[in-house]
Amino acid sequence: MAESSLYYITDRRSFPGGELTRQRLLLDKIAEATANNIDYIQLREKDLSTRDLESLAREAMAIIRKLRAENRELKTALLINSRTDVALAAGADGVHLPASDILPAEVRAAWKRVPRACGVGTLAREISPQNPLIAVSCHSPQEVIQSAANQASFAVFAPVFEKQDAPNTTPQGLDALHQACRANIPILALGGVTLQNAKSCLQAGAAGIAAIRLFQENDIATIVQDLRA
Repeated sequence: MAESSLYYITDRRSFPGGELTRQRLLLDKIAEATANNIDYIQLREKDLSTRDLESLAREAMAIIRKLRAENRELKTALLINSRTDVALAAGADGVHLPASDILPAEVRAAWKRVPRACGVGTLAREISPQNPLIAVSCHSPQEVIQSAANQASFAVFAPVFEKQDAPNTTPQGLDALHQACRANIPILALGGVTLQNAKSCLQAGAAGIAAIRLFQENDIATIVQDLRA
């Protein structure tokens, strides 16, 4: 059985302190996730301005590149939520698209059209991968099938379980997750996933687990060990 993929979704606003402190704590958590070989990190700081998001993304990529250079076994990839332009400018590994966003095929086309020099002093085409990773948020098996047809790298299926911060949201459940996993694309389970119910997601066919609090509020080394046991 292949090792489960792990996907950390960031939320700096859950950290204590002012903005600078929150960003520092988030970058520390990104370093921790990378050092423990989390497969993907989605920088999901939607309230930041383009300038601030790009700056944070650059810092995150600098940390990830440094750790990957020091340890060739590390493979963590950084994806930027929704913003292909920021992903390219920061040299990120790809993007995460909300369900209502542009199509993955459009992102790939835009990625190929970008000239080698992108922005002042940034050689985006030299530091960004030729073929970006593109994750897509899906909320039904039908959306998963469509994302696969539209050239997504993988899908994040949510919410599988009831979420603590959104008790009125109707969970899709394990049966729907199982149906979604029949599509010809890897599926990561998101939404109310804990150490206690993660195994049931994998048994339903999920290729891995995506989460915010599970990674951000716990010791990542312990979480990774438990999820990949």
